[in-house]
Amino acid sequence: MKRYNSLILASVLLISSCSSKLDLVPQQEIEGEIALSSDTNIKRVLGGAYDAISSSYVLGGDIALFSELLASNDEIAWEGTYNQPREIYTKKILVTNSYVRDMWLDSYKTINISNNILGAIDKVNEDDQDRVKGEALMLRAITYFELAQLFCLPYSDGAAATNPGLPIVLTPTTVIEAGTKVTRSTLEATYAQILADATEAEGLLPETNGIFLSQIAANAYLSRIYLQMTNYSKALEASNKAIGLAATNGITLTSTYAAAFNNATNSSEDIFDIQVSDQDGDNDMQLFWSIPAYGGRDGDVSIQDKHLALYEANDARLKLFYEGAGSIRSGKWMLQYRNIPVIRLAELYLTRAECNLRLSSQTGATPAADLNLIRRRAGLAAITTPTLPIILKERKLELAHEGQAIQDLKRLKGTTDGLEYNSTKLVLPIPQREVDASGIAQNSGY
Repeated sequence: MKRYNSLILASVLLISSCSSKLDLVPQQEIEGEIALSSDTNIKRVLGGAYDAISSSYVLGGDIALFSELLASNDEIAWEGTYNQPREIYTKKILVTNSYVRDMWLDSYKTINISNNILGAIDKVNEDDQDRVKGEALMLRAITYFELAQLFCLPYSDGAAATNPGLPIVLTPTTVIEAGTKVTRSTLEATYAQILADATEAEGLLPETNGIFLSQIAANAYLSRIYLQMTNYSKALEASNKAIGLAATNGITLTSTYAAAFNNATNSSEDIFDIQVSDQDGDNDMQLFWSIPAYGGRDGDVSIQDKHLALYEANDARLKLFYEGAGSIRSGKWMLQYRNIPVIRLAELYLTRAECNLRLSSQTGATPAADLNLIRRRAGLAAITTPTLPIILKERKLELAHEGQAIQDLKRLKGTTDGLEYNSTKLVLPIPQREVDASGIAQNSGY
C-alpha cells in the first residue's frame, strides 16, 4: 500500500489553500509554484504559516494545555470527559491519541510552509525580504522548540548528544512524493537548528512588527531556548536585550495583573500573542479551562488547594482565580474570543533575575529590582535579598497555567505525580501514523 509522509503532505495542502479562491483548478492540483510565484502570494503564504501555528493543536492552546497537564502534580486536575487530554493528565498516552497526532501534523505544517517561503524568498520585494525571511525562520524555530519540549527527553538530562531529537526538515516541498523517509536527529542537533534559525531571525526582524514576530519576540524566545539548555549567560543576554528593546518601544507591564489576560487586543506587556476573535483563531485554553457561563466547556481543568496554598493571602494573582461549576478556575482563561499571550514581558524580568542571581551579576538590573517589579504589581512587599528558590517560586506563580509548567519542571529537575523530570512518561509518543508512514523511531516507553 502506498503511504505518504505527512511531514510533506501538510505543506502541500496548506500552500495550495493559499491560492486565489477565484481559481477553479481543483485545490489538490494547484502546484506550489503558483502560490510561491510572486511577492503578494508569498506574503499570503506567510499568513498561512501564522494560521497553522495558531491552530488549536499548537499555540492555539493544546501545547500549553499539555505542558500543564503533564506537570499537574496534584495542583490542577482534569475533570473533563475527553479521553485524549485525560491520557496526558494520567501519563497513560496511547500512540493513536488524536490530539497528539494533530499537534504533530499542524506543527510540521507550519514548518513546511516556512520552508517553502524560505525557498522562494528571492521573489519577495527586496525591501521586505529580511522581514519575511526572519518571520519564516522564527516560526520554524518556535515550532521545533515547542515540539522538542513535549516529544523529546529534556536537554537537562545530560545526554543531548545521543538522545533522540526531532526529524529536521529544511527542504522546500511543493510536490507530494511517496516513500520519503525522514529520520530523527539527535536532541543536540535539534537545538542547534533551533538556535541557528532563531539567531538568524533576530538579526533580520524589525524591532517591532505589529502583531507579528519581531526582534523583541526573537530575543524573548532565545531567552527561553537558552534557559532550557541551562545556558544562563546567553539566556541573560537575550532577556536583557528583549527588555531593553521593549522599553524603547513602549512595551510595559500592565498596571494590574488581571489586565494582562482576557484581552481582545494585545496588552501593553505582550511580546507575542495568538490572535483570537469571534471570526478567526482558536483558544483551547479558554475552551477547556473556562465554564459554560463564559463560553467554555464544562470546566475541564480545575485548580486544586495544593496550588492555591502557594500564594500569599494578599497576592493579586490569587484573587484572579474564581469559583464556577463546582470548582476553582483560572481567571486567565475565562472569557471567550480573547488572545492567547505566548510571551509576556513579566517572564523576561524573571528570567533576567534568575540568570543574574545564578551568575552573581547585575546585567540590566539587580535580581531584587526585577523580582520586585513583579511582586509590586501583585500587591506584595519587596524582598531585599532574594534567593534562587524565591525567584523560582515567583516565576511559578506569575506564569502559572500559561504553558510553561513542564518546561520549568524538566529544566529544574523536579518531579510530578511521583515521576522524575526525565521519565519517559513525561514525553509524548510519536504519532503511530507517522511511525507507519515515515519510519520514524518511536519514543522509549511506547
